[in-house]
Amino acid sequence: MMEKSIPDVEPNDSGKIWSKDFILICTANFFIFLGFQMTLPTIPLFIEELGGNDRLIGLVVGIFTFAALILRPIAGHALESKGRALVYLTGLAIFVLSVGSYAFTLSIAFLFIMRIIQGAGWGFSTTASGTIATDLIPVQKRGEGLGYFGLSGNLAMAIGPSLGLILAEEISFNILFLICAFFGFIAFLLSLMVTYKKVENYEKRIAVKKLDFYEKSALKPSWLMMFITVTFGGIATFLPLYSIENGVTGIQLYFLLYALALMLTRTFAGKLYDKKGHRAVFIPGALLVLTAMLLLSWLPNNAVLFTAALLYGTGFGAIQPALQAWSVAQAPVNRRGMANATFFSFFDLGIGLGAIFFGLIAHSFGYSFIYLASALSIVFSILSYLYFLTKEAKAAVN
Repeated sequence: MMEKSIPDVEPNDSGKIWSKDFILICTANFFIFLGFQMTLPTIPLFIEELGGNDRLIGLVVGIFTFAALILRPIAGHALESKGRALVYLTGLAIFVLSVGSYAFTLSIAFLFIMRIIQGAGWGFSTTASGTIATDLIPVQKRGEGLGYFGLSGNLAMAIGPSLGLILAEEISFNILFLICAFFGFIAFLLSLMVTYKKVENYEKRIAVKKLDFYEKSALKPSWLMMFITVTFGGIATFLPLYSIENGVTGIQLYFLLYALALMLTRTFAGKLYDKKGHRAVFIPGALLVLTAMLLLSWLPNNAVLFTAALLYGTGFGAIQPALQAWSVAQAPVNRRGMANATFFSFFDLGIGLGAIFFGLIAHSFGYSFIYLASALSIVFSILSYLYFLTKEAKAAVN
């Protein structure tokens, strides 16, 4: 592990995206996401095995994201004061230890506590990795570069959920969670080889506010992202259980198709954002996600399930890198850590709210209502976006 001093200007102006460090951070990101994605559809099944119901499933899944949410602003400050390496390595270590502890979990109460700890590690590691990737990408190719960086997580998303569900049928949950922790450990080892941006004279460069928990310039895209990720909370937490209830057997292939569509979209959506901005990306992507939610609320067979996977993957794959690039576009160089923290805090908040809220909906009304509520969340995100555009247009005239 090395740190290098980089002036308070754009860190990469060479025009080259695929540097050694960028490849390393993408590979490390793949492995940490692989370990994480394997737990997404299997944690609800594990909670069921421990005797939990839908409300407990939503609570245990949701508390993870709230822990990450609380820690992200702290991670954002630490990235600019303590450096990228310390925050990233600490987050990865916490993730590995907490996920590994699931192998020895005998009660929902202990699992609940360890999910909070895992959320802390996830909040630190993912806030750091997004900032590190931003440091390494040329400014003129930020949308494209972040799209490629996101592909590393998407590739894990293509493999992880299906692999987790397949392994859960063949091995014990204990061994499964140890495998997940091992993938996180590989990410830790790879991260030791990255050359990180060294942050110097932080106190002299910016005045730190005591209650500085967000980057103002990142609020609009982060707000929009929250209402998109609400839908992900419903899918990752309850779709495996919903498909079983409906007698739809293709849930492993759903996650694979979703991630493949996501990956394919990432190859061109970032470039589209760089050339034409978020206006060319957000509305089309949101409409695809909305259609997917309506299909999932119906879910009569595998054909509908797979169509929803492709639509959701394409829509989400277009929206996420565009909104992330937008969130850091207007932030000062020395506030990128906080801009990424703001973005992913809202990202986590959406997933957490979705998991908990949809757990209550599933318990009272059934799983199909989860996806109708998700569709309403997308409609609200679109309306919010149109409001922001109208407000900006009026400000430009004045």
